[in-house]
Amino acid sequence: MSNRRASASLVAAFAAAALIATALPSAQTRFDLLIRGGQVLDGTGGAAVRADVGVVGDRIRAVGDLSGATATTVVDAAGRYVTAGFIDVHSHAGPGLATPALREGRPVLAQGITTVLINPDGGGPVDLAAQRAGYEKDGVGLNVGLMVPHGAVRNTVLGMTDRDPTPPEQARMNGLVREGMRAGAFGLSSGLYYAPGSYSKTAEVIAMAKEVTPFSGSYASHIRDEADYGVGVVAAVDEVIEIAEQARITGVVTHMKALGPSSWGLSKTLVAHIEAARARGVSVWADQYPYEASGTGIVGALMPRWAQVGGREVMVRRITGELRGKVRDEVKANLARRGGADTFLVSEYEPDTAIEGKRLSDLAKAAGQTPEEYALSLLEKGDAGLVSFNMSEDDIALIMRQSWTMTCTDGGLQPVTEGKPHPRSYGAFPRKLQRYVRDRGVVALPFAIRSMTALAAEVFGLKDRGVVKAGAFADLLVFDLAQVKETATYENPHQNAQGFDTIVVNGRLVRDRARFTGALPGRVLRLER
Repeated sequence: MSNRRASASLVAAFAAAALIATALPSAQTRFDLLIRGGQVLDGTGGAAVRADVGVVGDRIRAVGDLSGATATTVVDAAGRYVTAGFIDVHSHAGPGLATPALREGRPVLAQGITTVLINPDGGGPVDLAAQRAGYEKDGVGLNVGLMVPHGAVRNTVLGMTDRDPTPPEQARMNGLVREGMRAGAFGLSSGLYYAPGSYSKTAEVIAMAKEVTPFSGSYASHIRDEADYGVGVVAAVDEVIEIAEQARITGVVTHMKALGPSSWGLSKTLVAHIEAARARGVSVWADQYPYEASGTGIVGALMPRWAQVGGREVMVRRITGELRGKVRDEVKANLARRGGADTFLVSEYEPDTAIEGKRLSDLAKAAGQTPEEYALSLLEKGDAGLVSFNMSEDDIALIMRQSWTMTCTDGGLQPVTEGKPHPRSYGAFPRKLQRYVRDRGVVALPFAIRSMTALAAEVFGLKDRGVVKAGAFADLLVFDLAQVKETATYENPHQNAQGFDTIVVNGRLVRDRARFTGALPGRVLRLER
């Protein structure tokens, strides 16, 4: 280790120790929950420090030497790490959490995730007050933060039309964003890669993003192009920077990647552009899931956006009518962009579940069709979920090493009887710790924990979350890094992660000695800057 790195490590360790030393209560010796003897990683990136953590109600009351204290519940954390609960800044778990069977969120909790930001990619309900009320009425096992979905707002006002809004239509969309922010949203999410978001010009999005500015919210985008479909991934990242800069808000390049062989290596350019923007004062960040495969559907991955104008019924008429040849040629080109049909697995297909988990190339061959014709034949009956192996490990590692990169799942929450979804829904956070920290050493443990906790809280304004310190909310994990394991696979994804045996949400145990308690202590959070 260089002298500079050694000095930096010592400074971080002393800073963490100082934080803990000043957190001790003057008289409080009785806690509701006491976590004893763990190695505390406070989330700021500092080295682990041996300390006890005392909780009263939903807050951490003290961190330090609490050897004389007593508690209603004591957790022995000797030989294990204690961290804040992980924050998933890009989660599709919202619909699942709204159902009775899944509201506890066990597959999410099992990853160590105690807070999710939902309505990503510009999708979700426009009425956030009603969405909030539903979670608050029925209860939820973890914390939920809401985003205003750009695509849904646009669809409400303009439908599936490929045109600019009129001034009154723009004003109405702006108003819906403003209403969502007043309902407590953390910002605006967009999916400019997907229709109808893809029909929006940058100026339209900037106008809507400016409604977020007075609330100090964020703009998180599934960018317009992650490969070379149109503008290209570099220009698409630059668009996020432009929107953040013009609206004077925080911008997030969500699940950042360089997709497809022709884009591999462009992560260096993307990082350089973000660094340059940050150097001139633009608040721009990224998040990432640690997989070489992405997940979407036939419509998202393969269908040209012009064919989707008017909605599904019109799209099906196009692919079964005289435009089929034109659509087929573009589907063929899009298959090639992602590395060919052999790189695709069908993850979900309700009309015929027997094809789930099989390669698109093999299915097409068995059917005696070209991959592009086979994909269109599937689409006639319903969209199919796809897992697409199209990322470079070098790009993954470079993006992960950036101090401004958070961690996400981009995963959903669904019954184990449904499909073979991308394993990120079950294993993204443990995979990062297992594969990229413990096994490969791509990033150090304190750095990784920061990307999962304090950094996410800072970027999105999750007040008193993501850190282990007195006064913070008691969202906590206790784990042995050697036991953390992603068990979900592409072939068998419905398997909960292992290793996070003690999980606390708002001061209550939701997982105790590797058993879920059934508690629903989660809250629908509000942006508080």
